Amino acid sequence: METAVDVKNVPTHVAIIMDGNGRWAKQRLMNRVRGHEQGAKTVREIVTVCREIGVQYLTLYAFSTENWQRSPAEVSALMHLLKKFLVSERDLMMKNQIRLNAIGQIGRLPEDVQSELAHTMDMTRENSAMVLNLALSYGSRAELTRMVKRIAAKVRDGSIDVDAVSEDMISDHLYTRLIPDPDLLIRTSGEMRISNFLLWQIAYSELFITQTLWPDFTRDEFLQIIRNYQLRDRRFGRV
Repeated sequence: METAVDVKNVPTHVAIIMDGNGRWAKQRLMNRVRGHEQGAKTVREIVTVCREIGVQYLTLYAFSTENWQRSPAEVSALMHLLKKFLVSERDLMMKNQIRLNAIGQIGRLPEDVQSELAHTMDMTRENSAMVLNLALSYGSRAELTRMVKRIAAKVRDGSIDVDAVSEDMISDHLYTRLIPDPDLLIRTSGEMRISNFLLWQIAYSELFITQTLWPDFTRDEFLQIIRNYQLRDRRFGRV
């Protein structure tokens, strides 16, 4: 029986570090690319359930700045899968009123991937039920460095005073400036680290680490995590 959740108390923004594709493939004596292919199917399932229960923003850590250090063959395969996903999921996004957004160093992606990404974002720009936010060529330290440089340049040219720099101003200079901070951060595969993901934005996010590898992550386990989130007392530093 599917886990019941209180749809009136669903997190506005869920962020997920999708980890374990490579290990899933290795356990089955498969090429790592097969793990990424299976992981793409999990993405579709989790996007669908988020839309059904009313999550407004879903941010998926799809490709990090560090991932560029993987073998050229694996990077090429990941870019091919990303391009395929951007094309194949357009109908689903349009049908379910999901708007696609992307954060990160998008200019580092191959031109054909950038083109399909821009096309899908343009197609879905009027969709208003949910935002699927893909972190692509993303690293939080790079994002924070970019933010510091942009604010410093404004202070230098006199357009803002240094005393005017605030937490809100910092948030407004991040990739996520129009997106609320995550209420819940999920990491699959059991690794107990953040991996350079949304370091500023997750200051008060609820954390949930599951041992499940991403390709094996299911709709029901996701709903169980949402139920766990709903039982937590979020105090934000207050008593």
